[in-house]
Amino acid sequence: MCSANLTRIEEFRQLKKEVRGSENHLIVGVDIAKEKHYAFCGTANGRSLLRRLIFNNDKDGFEKLVKTAEAISSRELLPNLIFGVEPTADYHKPLSEYLIGKGFSVVLVANGAVKHNRELLDGRWDKNDTKDSANIADLISQGKFLYYDYPSAQIRDLRNLLSLKQKVKCQEHSIRMRIRNHLVGQFFPELDRFYGSRDSENLAIVKWCLDPEKIAVMDFREFVQLVSGRDGGPVQQERLYSIQESARKSIGCVAGKSVAFEAKMLVIQLVTLRKSIMELEAEIHEVSSKLPGYPSVISIPGVGPVIAAVILAAIGDPQRFTSSKQVLKLAGLDLSANRSGKNAANVTAKLSKKGNAGLRYSLYQAALIASYRNKYFVEYYTRILSGREKERGIKTKMRVKLAAKILVTAWSLMKSGKMFDGKYLLATEVR
Repeated sequence: MCSANLTRIEEFRQLKKEVRGSENHLIVGVDIAKEKHYAFCGTANGRSLLRRLIFNNDKDGFEKLVKTAEAISSRELLPNLIFGVEPTADYHKPLSEYLIGKGFSVVLVANGAVKHNRELLDGRWDKNDTKDSANIADLISQGKFLYYDYPSAQIRDLRNLLSLKQKVKCQEHSIRMRIRNHLVGQFFPELDRFYGSRDSENLAIVKWCLDPEKIAVMDFREFVQLVSGRDGGPVQQERLYSIQESARKSIGCVAGKSVAFEAKMLVIQLVTLRKSIMELEAEIHEVSSKLPGYPSVISIPGVGPVIAAVILAAIGDPQRFTSSKQVLKLAGLDLSANRSGKNAANVTAKLSKKGNAGLRYSLYQAALIASYRNKYFVEYYTRILSGREKERGIKTKMRVKLAAKILVTAWSLMKSGKMFDGKYLLATEVR
C-alpha cells in the first residue's frame, strides 16, 4: 500500500468523525455533467456561502473551481476543504483525479442517498443542477458520504480491462443469440437441435450455406469439406449426415440474398469478438499476475486466473477495509432483513445484493468448484451443511456462504501476504 493512499484513508476516517457541525470545514458539492459542472459552497452547520458556481469540464474550469473555493476558504477562515461528487457515468473521474492530484479531500455520495435526500432540502421533489449540488453538500455535512477509491495505476488498468471484457462479452452474446434465434430459428430451425456441440461447424454452416435448399442438393463430401475442412471420424460424418437429411425436410423460410449477407457478416463479427476476448484475457492475466496480492489469491482453491483478477480489481487496496463486514458489503454478500414490528426470530435475512454483481458471480463459481474438488473445502462445506440437507435450496445457500468465506479469506491473505492453508479453514467455527 503506497503512503499516499494510506494518508487519504486516514484523512477520510478522521473526516467522518469531525465533519458534523464543524466550524473548520468548507464543503463544496459538485453536480457532475458532461460539459458543465455546478458547484455549491457551504459549511457543515448549514450556512450557504456560494449557491451556484458554473464551470466548464476542462482545465480552466477546474482551476476556476479551486481558486474560488480557496478564496472562500481564506475569507471565511475555513481551513479544511472538502469536495464531494456524485458518480455520474465516468464524467466525475477527470475532476476527481485533478483534485486528488492537488492534494484536496475528495469524497463520494451515493446515487440512492442523493435521491432520498433531495426532498428533505425544501420539501419539494423538483430537480435542477443548483439544487443537486446543494444536496450533495448537505449529505456531506451529515457525514453521509463514502471514500473515493483512487487506487494504483495497475489496479485502474485491471478494472478498465475487466470493464472492457464485460462489454465485449455482452456484444458476443448478443450476436450469438441473433444468429441462433433469428437466423437459425427462422431459416433452418432443424439445425438448432445440433447446436450443442461442434460450434465451429455450426458457424461454418451459417456462414456458407444457411439455406437448407442449398445443403440438400450439395454432395455430402463437398458439404463436409465446406463446413469442416478435415476428417473428424465417424461421429462427425454421422452428425453432418443428419444435418443434411434435416435440410432436405426443413420447414425454414425462404432465404434471400440479404440473409446470406447477414449470416456471413455476423459470423465474422462473432469470430473477431471471440479472438478479442482471448487477447483481453491474456492482457488481464499479465496485469493481474504482477500485483502483490496475486500469489495469495490464486492459492485459494477454486480461484483461477480470471476470478483472481476480478477479486484483486474489486478489493484494490486491502488496507482500506477495517473489517470483514465491509468486504462482504463490497460484493453484496451481507445479510439484510426487514424486522420492523416483527419478531426477529421469525424473520429470514437475505443477501442485500447491493454490491459488485460481477464479483458475487465469480465468487460463487469459485465456491462451486472448491466444494467439489478441494478436500478442505469439501469438508468445510459438509460441516456447514450437516443436519440441513433436506431443506429446500440449502446447498445453494451454503455455497453462497462459502463464496463469502472465500472473499474474506482472499482479503485476509492479501493483507498478510501469506498463502492459503486449509488447516485454518477447518479451524474456523461453523455458524
